[in-house]
Amino acid sequence: MNSRTRFIAACQCKSLNRPPIWVMRQAGRYLPEYRQLKENFSFVEMVQTPELAAQVTLQPLQRFNLDAAILFSDILVIPEAMGQAYAFRDIGGIEMEFKADSKHKIDGLNGDGIAEKLKYVADAISLVKTELNGEKALIGFGGSPWTLATYMVEGGSSKNYAGIKTLFYTDRPLFDSLLSRITSAVINYFEMQINAGVDVIQIFDSWGGVLNADTFWQASGQYMKRIVESVKGRIPVIVFSKGAHNWITDLQNTGANVLGLDWTYPIDRFYDDLGGTTAVQGNLDPVLLNTTPEVVRQEANHLLRKMSSRPGHIFNLGHGILPDAKIECMEALVETVTNFNELSD
Repeated sequence: MNSRTRFIAACQCKSLNRPPIWVMRQAGRYLPEYRQLKENFSFVEMVQTPELAAQVTLQPLQRFNLDAAILFSDILVIPEAMGQAYAFRDIGGIEMEFKADSKHKIDGLNGDGIAEKLKYVADAISLVKTELNGEKALIGFGGSPWTLATYMVEGGSSKNYAGIKTLFYTDRPLFDSLLSRITSAVINYFEMQINAGVDVIQIFDSWGGVLNADTFWQASGQYMKRIVESVKGRIPVIVFSKGAHNWITDLQNTGANVLGLDWTYPIDRFYDDLGGTTAVQGNLDPVLLNTTPEVVRQEANHLLRKMSSRPGHIFNLGHGILPDAKIECMEALVETVTNFNELSD
């Protein structure tokens, strides 16, 4: 069983000798080869240049024995394709070209021709697939409509999400119009990625956790369900809704094959809460990769032992890898997971 087959089997919640491993947002400032590229090209340039995006996608697999690669891109390519460009603030965070905070601005967003506008993503996928040669899985991804809408309405990164929440509570028809537009664009984007050759799709609902029990489904869950229904059956779908682990029924109702979990909740309890019917992904604290190999081995083995009798576990970080992660800690993590059965005998 090669890495690609093993990863897809785990997405379908089948028992395996060991959990597949990939690390969320594999590419990043912790890799010296990535930093070298960043000296010559901006992040957006790398995203929009297929050869560079493919190179960055493959960098982690050239160093580590991972079972899957995740496409190097950004969730904000969708609003950009709809007419709302993004950039990175000098002080950190995202800045959108304008705030989509009125009917006039929302009506001006154009979700037509997503495949043509984002052809550079499909071209990058084709290049990566050629290099992987069927041995490793390739994960495509995009943002959830709710998460994308937070950036679009707030005009960038936000601390309290007051703008998007106010729109939700005070003008539901306009909110639904925006979320429906984004949903259609994401569906078209995922169809393009599938046609280009990705093996799995992941929906990043990064800000699902800022909603509560009464609003999560209405503001986020139902739109993710539409996306899952549009592509499910063709390839497995992962939903990662950060901070939303308490909304078990809503997460299951999205129909995802796999549910991701951040590091703030026990993954064995999450798995059991789901009734063992859904594969789970996670959930090592990313900060551990900033410590020592000994600490990483200890904590990774602890997590693996908790999940060893629960089929359908994809080992992953509980969120994005941090820029100060140490290469030796990443090496220790991959070695621990790939050799877990031997170490536990």
